[in-house]
Amino acid sequence: MTKDLTEGKPLALIINFSASVLLGLLFQQFYNIVDTAIVGRALGSDALAAVGCTGSVCFLLLGFCNGVAGGFTIPIAQKFGAKNFPLMRTYVWNAAFLCVIFSVVFTAGTAILCRPILVLMKTPERIINDSVSYLRIIFLGIPFLFLYNFIANLMRSLGDSKTPLYFLIASSILNIFLDLFFIRVCSMGVAGAALATVISQALPGLVSLVFLVKKFSILRMTREEKVIAKKHCLELCRFGIPMGLQYSITAIGSVILQSSVNGLGPDTVAAIAAGMKINMLFASVFDSFGLTMATYGGQNTGAAKYDRLSQGVRDCMLISAVYSVIAFIVVFFFGKNFVYIFLEEPSEKILREAYIFLLANFGFYITLAAVNIYRFMIQGMGFSAFSMFSGLAEMLARAVMGIFAVPLFGIYGAVFGSPAAWVLADCFLIPAFHHCLKKLNA
Repeated sequence: MTKDLTEGKPLALIINFSASVLLGLLFQQFYNIVDTAIVGRALGSDALAAVGCTGSVCFLLLGFCNGVAGGFTIPIAQKFGAKNFPLMRTYVWNAAFLCVIFSVVFTAGTAILCRPILVLMKTPERIINDSVSYLRIIFLGIPFLFLYNFIANLMRSLGDSKTPLYFLIASSILNIFLDLFFIRVCSMGVAGAALATVISQALPGLVSLVFLVKKFSILRMTREEKVIAKKHCLELCRFGIPMGLQYSITAIGSVILQSSVNGLGPDTVAAIAAGMKINMLFASVFDSFGLTMATYGGQNTGAAKYDRLSQGVRDCMLISAVYSVIAFIVVFFFGKNFVYIFLEEPSEKILREAYIFLLANFGFYITLAAVNIYRFMIQGMGFSAFSMFSGLAEMLARAVMGIFAVPLFGIYGAVFGSPAAWVLADCFLIPAFHHCLKKLNA
């Protein structure tokens, strides 16, 4: 059930590993798109805007949870690469303990903050009640989010990218059926979409836990290995918390930017919500490379094979450059057509602004690729704090665009918020990678 990424040609290993990750992410984005399409087509553009305007808040808080769960598995990947399996299992035990603690704290804290956050973001009055309903249910599912993401990342850290794929496919299919049931049959509105998401994470998460216990013999622990140790928890937090903060700090800029977008009206909110879903689907390629780099970087750092790190980055960037050109050509010719996935009769304004958003973002795709590849490689190498600083760069860029560019230029200021963030983050990450590599080789 495991895969050693410290032996063999990096390009072949990366393509093979990332292919399974990508397929899983595509299914995940597919159900996100279907979820949004069901909301938009069944409930209308206001419901689409209500769900869409929660995206940055979800990224702020759930992104932290995802980052922490992923960061906890980096020391595990390093110990696997170093073939220190007893210590690896102890880290797994301590990481599971920390996930329980974090999930309880975050569930209790976030559920009561939904409305104050959305009011602070200037969410339009006619959609705020639906937004609060959606967000509150999503936040109550945080324990299942931790379970689902920690197990998936744990499997990947041990070189198994295929098993998480199967659970993602199951989760995606389940989510679609539950969306249709809760929205079409039960008439639950946007709350039904949120409940479908939580259940579709909870069931596969529980099943994957059972599978992990039964099938991953390398994780079977002795009583001596089941020890909660302060030093191990601190080491895990050294990786997990900066990785989580990276997402949250980045999301603060997104919240500021979304607040400014909310002031442009529900049609613009709906246009950008539709554009974001399409962007997330196409950007799954870069997400898969990022997750691959975290495992590849962690295992090869643990094995002290530092020369393979640079080669892995170069191979990923080459593939990403080719893909970026192809993706831009597709959206240039077919960008407006994608909007009809979410709305049966979108207004001319929604069509035009969604298309502008897609062109602006896809035109800077190579910079987004670099953000994912370099950031996750640095994390796998053990320098998680650097990823937090790159998140700060993204936050500053989005905040500046939200505070100054959107009021001045409207939709044109909004659509360049993310590209500006990617460029500024790359200005930090690329030199940081070479600095970290020098420290490892010193």
